[in-house]
Amino acid sequence: MTQPGHGGNLAWAAVIAGCPTDAIIDFSASISPLGPPKTAMAAIVANLDNLSHYPDPDYRELRTALGKLHQLPPDWILPGNGSAELLTWAGWDLATLAATALVTPAFGDYWRSLKAFKANVYPFSIFEALQGLDPYLTCDSNFLLSPQSSLHSYSPLERGLLLNNPHNPSGKLFLKESIAPFLNEFALVVVDEAFMDFLPPGEQQSLIPLVAKYPNLIILRSLTKFYSLPGLRIGYAIAHPDRLKSWQERRDPWSVGTLAAAAAIAIIQDTAFQQQTWDWLPRAREQLFTTLAQLPGLQPMKSAANFLLVHSTSPVKPLQQRLLQQHRILIRDCLSFPELGDYYFRVAVRSKAENEQLVKAIAQSIIN
Repeated sequence: MTQPGHGGNLAWAAVIAGCPTDAIIDFSASISPLGPPKTAMAAIVANLDNLSHYPDPDYRELRTALGKLHQLPPDWILPGNGSAELLTWAGWDLATLAATALVTPAFGDYWRSLKAFKANVYPFSIFEALQGLDPYLTCDSNFLLSPQSSLHSYSPLERGLLLNNPHNPSGKLFLKESIAPFLNEFALVVVDEAFMDFLPPGEQQSLIPLVAKYPNLIILRSLTKFYSLPGLRIGYAIAHPDRLKSWQERRDPWSVGTLAAAAAIAIIQDTAFQQQTWDWLPRAREQLFTTLAQLPGLQPMKSAANFLLVHSTSPVKPLQQRLLQQHRILIRDCLSFPELGDYYFRVAVRSKAENEQLVKAIAQSIIN
């Protein structure tokens, strides 16, 4: 079976481990272990009878609910079949420009969406952008993009920018004041905030409040990671209504199913589940960071998200294989990130017992 480019490929992992998929403890996909929320399941059950009808193609109820959440009119929001679908249309728009700056290491779907429309991509390393700050210890870092001279040959009206905040796979959280100046330096700025929900509202660095002022800003959001619903496929874009209207016209109709839309409306109002996540994550993440840092040859990075990027002094691929075959644990190798290669891996933050099981298994695998 082909090596997966994404995390969460349990079918591949089960073949390597020689066990059923449900026997794998999946640390490779950055999905909350607390969900799905009961409100999501209740909404799905309550809407089963609606499966005999087409969804509302305009998703008015969902857009209204999301608009209330973000204090925006509904036409500034477009639901999608996961944020991956919306990233495709963002890639289309970026490809119309002469050049696109891409912050790397970058999620594989960024490359997919840009290459699909033959965008002219200029990658920029996050580690160089941090300008000498310790990449293992710095989290809330000012982000200073230092473009190559070749990108400077394009005027601001000819170039775009694609980045995510918090950054995946490093977990870095960039201050909104660090990103906002780019809105005057690029014709189009796309910020993927798929992991922003994992921060409490007072700590988030979202650019959503700037969307109404800057028609060249696109925000992408996911509802599958925080609420543990990756199989349901639901996300949304926030941008100027004219842009979202053009996306709606070019994409397939009914891209969001009835059950996904119903679940989304329910979960964004589930304040109890949200608070539970914000109470759980910081302590669990810090404990996992501390225990991994104590293992020989490993150096985790501080993270604002629900995952940790870990540098290893030894190749990761053999470790990944041993963890699967001996412990039925799947970690995310970073071979799909050319800048990282086989000396980094990423792990999700899971329950206390599972995190302890992971650290114990890695310690045994390193010794053996």
